[in-house]
Amino acid sequence: MSQNPVKEFNEYRSKMNEKILADKNKVINRIFNLDTNAYSKGALDVKTKELLGLVASAVLRCDDCVKYHLESSHREGANKEEIMETLSIATLVGGSIVIPHLRRAHEYWEAIEANHEG
Repeated sequence: MSQNPVKEFNEYRSKMNEKILADKNKVINRIFNLDTNAYSKGALDVKTKELLGLVASAVLRCDDCVKYHLESSHREGANKEEIMETLSIATLVGGSIVIPHLRRAHEYWEAIEANHEG
């Protein structure tokens, strides 16, 4: 893993999202907007929605999505025990094929925590 994988991921994600949204493709822009609105507070709080997103992302084996939801969950106050319990559900539902993604998620969570310690 690089020196600061959290910073690298966020810089790349921001740069590419700006480029994609600048193309002003109506469908893509609406999908981005729908995604933003889906994770807003509603009947479920934002942390719960992010943890649900983390389960779905791990089961679907999307490492970028897992990283995003790990960071969003952290920002919403999730702790390591909540993350590991959430990832245990994802591994149960998704099966052993999710284990490599579980490893990378655990490693990225450690990077997030290290990033916020100092």
